[in-house]
Amino acid sequence: MTDYVLAPPAQAAVPVEGSSALFPVRRVYCVGRNYAAHRREMGGDDRDPPFFFAKPADALVPPGGGVPYPPRTANLHHEIELVVALKGGGANVPVEAALDLVYGYAVGVDLTRRDLQNAAKDKGQPWEAGKAFDASAPISAIRPWTGPAPQGRIAISVNGTVKQEGVVADMIWNVAEIVAEASKLWTLAPGDLIFTGTPEGVAAVVAGDKIEGDIEGVGQLSFTVG
Repeated sequence: MTDYVLAPPAQAAVPVEGSSALFPVRRVYCVGRNYAAHRREMGGDDRDPPFFFAKPADALVPPGGGVPYPPRTANLHHEIELVVALKGGGANVPVEAALDLVYGYAVGVDLTRRDLQNAAKDKGQPWEAGKAFDASAPISAIRPWTGPAPQGRIAISVNGTVKQEGVVADMIWNVAEIVAEASKLWTLAPGDLIFTGTPEGVAAVVAGDKIEGDIEGVGQLSFTVG
């Protein structure tokens, strides 16, 4: 038995739909600006390829967990996203083999301290303070999946009013392409999650707001801020 000088942190994990088993999470990758309308909304160019950033695994908030309003921000935004859960990995994975690595999909929300992110952008600094903070990644249970990736409606509402709505099929890079591209930058492994980008309509939330997300065929996610 290994003798650690401190108690090891708990393994980050997400429930699996229809099972008592948990999906252990190794890393959380995120794709930026993968829907054309959102890219324009954020001041980007349709010709730019999507890019990656990361959140820590312990930023995940499984169903029923608390999502406090974070400190040091006055502009907290919601971003609804399809999340890919990997059961396999590798480097330089061909696009045609990428879906073989997929265990399932979940509904995720990339919470963003937009004011801190924008300040970092202006100074050419990293985004961690804006993206990778505590409880910044609420997620639904993972739905095991085989075959083609989800393509249907993706939407999020705040206090019953729809704020973001689109279809997953509108992603600039599809799931297979995202997995393949990520594998060119990192060696992917079982337990990795990939948040695949968000449609237009991102907006601020405040403490007390009820957030409800839905992706057709994948599941629902609900939480209250603060």
